[in-house]
Amino acid sequence: MTAPLEWAANGLTAAAILLAGRNNVHTWWTGIAGCTLFGILFAQNRLYADVALQAFFVATSIVGWWKWLRGDHGEPLPITHAGVASLAWTVPLGVAATAAYGALLHFTTNAYAPFLDSAVLVFSIIGQILMMQRRVENWAFWLLVNTIAAPLYFSRGLMLTAVLYAGFWINAIVSWRNWYRLAAQHAAASAKHADIAVSSVPLSSERSRP
Repeated sequence: MTAPLEWAANGLTAAAILLAGRNNVHTWWTGIAGCTLFGILFAQNRLYADVALQAFFVATSIVGWWKWLRGDHGEPLPITHAGVASLAWTVPLGVAATAAYGALLHFTTNAYAPFLDSAVLVFSIIGQILMMQRRVENWAFWLLVNTIAAPLYFSRGLMLTAVLYAGFWINAIVSWRNWYRLAAQHAAASAKHADIAVSSVPLSSERSRP
């Protein structure tokens, strides 16, 4: 039987994820509440990497909340793409961190599936940082996280959480497409604004001929 704690954690987190996919700033406070409850739930199930992850989510959600509202020189932060160069080193760094933290959990705790649990933690951190910056590519990392997390939680008997993360997998695809469209709209609007700004600059007076 699903415990009330799991119901509450999943309900709040589902709301936060759906709001994020729709680029709604209320994703942050609902996420803070959901992550707090999930931290308690995962501690009860010896998923210690996930406990640390929820604590990270709570802290970064406070920062992300502010950045979305005021992160662009006091204005709301727009949706943009992450640079290719930054992604090129982010992925191998994530793999290395997963191996290192998984080994730490394996040798020092009684953690269940330490390397899979570690992968959920590491790539969730990457996804969260990109989401804080309103980068489109955050959804690619959430897609990977949900692919790992759903069967992991199912294996621990967290059926509702496993089903929810399977739903998050679908939501990540839909949200990725939505953010891609919003980023394109912002880029087009910025380009149009730049063109208008250039055309409004007065031309220099023609020099008088000698």
